[in-house]
Amino acid sequence: MLKFAPVFLAVALAGCSTGGQIADRLNSTPNSGPCPVVGSVYDASRYVKFADGEGRLYPDLAFTGEITDVRLYCRYTGEAPLVAEVEIDFAFGKGPKAGGGSHDYPYFVAVTRRNGKVLAKESFTTEAEFGRKTVTAKTELVNQISIPRADESISGVNFEVVVGFELTAEQLEYNRAGKRFRLDAASE
Repeated sequence: MLKFAPVFLAVALAGCSTGGQIADRLNSTPNSGPCPVVGSVYDASRYVKFADGEGRLYPDLAFTGEITDVRLYCRYTGEAPLVAEVEIDFAFGKGPKAGGGSHDYPYFVAVTRRNGKVLAKESFTTEAEFGRKTVTAKTELVNQISIPRADESISGVNFEVVVGFELTAEQLEYNRAGKRFRLDAASE
């Protein structure tokens, strides 16, 4: 087990590194502490939209979406709030009942305490362009996330940044039931 410790330490520290646009704007001084934990909310990481008034089978499917990866980069600057940005990877699908070659997908980014208390939440929309394809992917960057700290002794590990799709009650119930569609399944 000890022979893997250096590899584990390198991997753990890599997740807290500064990157993205923050690295371009700020100096290369190492952070004085770790970045907050980042991830997607399991129940809100999938988006399934059926045609209105239709059933809940594949022929009734309009659009799907999934959050496939989330990365956070942060920077400590003295007593100031922790500044962060999040990169979110999305995968989108277009079903048989899709109307049009594009669809808007609403999503959120929230800053929470580790106990789950939401400190701030902001909603966004990303558009998927399909053209003739039935699947596509996209990466969104949300920057200028401010994570409040009482003083410089408060570490980023006391906070979490979570993302997810803004879902209707029906979509959330569908996800919680464990149902899902993979639009590329027919091509395998």
